[in-house]
Amino acid sequence: MTNGMLLVNKPEGVSSARVVDQVKRIFQVKKAGHTGTLDPFATGLLPVALGRATRISRFFLGSAKQYRAVVTLGVETDTLDKTGRVTFQADQHLLSSVQPEQVRQVVAGFAGVQQQVAPSFSALKHQGQPLYKLARQGKMITKPPRTIEIFTISLTRMQLPEFEIVVECSGGTYIRSLAYDMGRRLGCGAHLSGLCRTGVSQFALDQAIDLDTLHTCDRKTASDHVIAMADCLPFMPLVQADIALEEKIRYGRKLGRQDMALGTDRVPAEGFFRITGSDGRLIAVVQADKNGADYNYCCVFSG
Repeated sequence: MTNGMLLVNKPEGVSSARVVDQVKRIFQVKKAGHTGTLDPFATGLLPVALGRATRISRFFLGSAKQYRAVVTLGVETDTLDKTGRVTFQADQHLLSSVQPEQVRQVVAGFAGVQQQVAPSFSALKHQGQPLYKLARQGKMITKPPRTIEIFTISLTRMQLPEFEIVVECSGGTYIRSLAYDMGRRLGCGAHLSGLCRTGVSQFALDQAIDLDTLHTCDRKTASDHVIAMADCLPFMPLVQADIALEEKIRYGRKLGRQDMALGTDRVPAEGFFRITGSDGRLIAVVQADKNGADYNYCCVFSG
């Protein structure tokens, strides 16, 4: 299968772009792309869309993410993680004054909706240029704060000056910034010293294949790990098309409310919807218009 989602367990020291390039060569496909960058030093879940599935990858960019992160107190860096240049180091007296109960309270205090400033070393753009490229030129740009949400956050291990947290958050959340902000609240500074992404939307790390395994297994085994496009979007209501609806979609004809009632208990009134054909394959993703009576094509895969 060369149209679908491959879940890769990215190792440390490899860029997300390099993982995508390797996947393209293994599957011999022209199109492939990840659904959200993992920094080179980070490990964990990297969903890679293959072939036609690149057209549905946008539905995962803003989806919820889960991480396991290690924060080290007492040192700040320009990248906010362990790969950067040290910009501040707390003296031993200040660092030793931080108590475990303070850490617990600070970590718990980051749950909920909040404003977050993205790192100057990030893929966000300023006047068409990625911030990290400008930062490497000595131009440290601070973008306006953005609204993010930490759905859940828990402290799983603590051996000061280091502690581990598990975070579930909205898309666009920077765990590097979270570590930095925690250090500032504790008054001693901090940086992110370890990061593993354990979940993206409904996908989990235990479903992923190691990059080394992908290189050594045969083509059939590799293909068995590709998730069909129809199974990639369970968060969208499903409409199972009959022959008449399949024909409408094939020729790009207008879809109305009566068409979308097929195969569902209720007629969807808003949002995105996936439509599968008689063989179970994804044939289209559509979106209800403002009046809820007609549906606009987002992606069409039939034909």
